[in-house]
Amino acid sequence: MAKSAQTAKVAQAVRVEPLAGRISGGAGVTLTPANPANRVSLRVDPANAKVLSRALGLDLPLAPKTSASNAKGRLALWLGPDEWLIIDEIGDPMGDLAKAKVLHSAADISHRNTAIVVAGKGARATLEGGCPQNLSDAVFPVGAATRTVLGKIEVVIYRSGETDYRVECWRSFSDYAFSFLTEASKDCLA
Repeated sequence: MAKSAQTAKVAQAVRVEPLAGRISGGAGVTLTPANPANRVSLRVDPANAKVLSRALGLDLPLAPKTSASNAKGRLALWLGPDEWLIIDEIGDPMGDLAKAKVLHSAADISHRNTAIVVAGKGARATLEGGCPQNLSDAVFPVGAATRTVLGKIEVVIYRSGETDYRVECWRSFSDYAFSFLTEASKDCLA
């Protein structure tokens, strides 16, 4: 009997971004999907934050509503006294955190979240159309980050520039968030 060679077939899953190709906006504001990114929900005792900061290549912020970033584009957003959201469009934060020799919890939430970039002179007014958080310059300067609500969903808002914001939300709510922001942008007068 002749032995037949069997070749294993490998399937590669490709994540489809839920808002791919969507662009919207109004007077003075544009809404676009953010680039795909790796995201990690990180929990650690603040006393051990320095060890994880070295592993991540940035200083984890320790004050409310703050963020930190490095030259490679990795972001760390403070969400609570022992909680951060790590966002990285290029690198592998989970791999870096796996090398840290300190007790921590790191959950890859890349599959769960997506983000919308809200940019332009009308960006703040658009977000304020459905967010109770005070987003004024005095309270929410460039680099600020917060977990809050937008309409009826939980989001994380990061102010990335003078007129630029990143709205992180669950993929399952992304259509709602994008549609909500589109409607709010129509009422915006830049």
